[in-house]
Amino acid sequence: MTEALVVLTNCPDAACAETLAALLVERRLAACVNILAPCRSAYHWQGRTEIATEIPLLIKTSPVRYAELEAAIRANHPYELPEIVAVPVMRGLPAYLDWIAAETAPLPGEEGADAADS
Repeated sequence: MTEALVVLTNCPDAACAETLAALLVERRLAACVNILAPCRSAYHWQGRTEIATEIPLLIKTSPVRYAELEAAIRANHPYELPEIVAVPVMRGLPAYLDWIAAETAPLPGEEGADAADS
């Protein structure tokens, strides 16, 4: 079975979420990004309990693209310490998992293209 990851992150608002989602898909670092409904998050940050509205993103990618995806999120996310959590997909519709792999495969000449071929 083709390997896949679901990567979770949260954005502070819809504009950030849409911009980040489009960037990840355009760069082929993600096959699909679900922009979910706003949620309330409670967390401890710099000695205080914070409660904030955030927009969760569910990012579908392949393990071969994870490092680049993480770097892109870090470079384009407004948070000092964004949530970036990758969860392996243990099972899924084979055709869908194949689609994720195809959509995130490095293009010829791209960094990592040789690794994707092996």
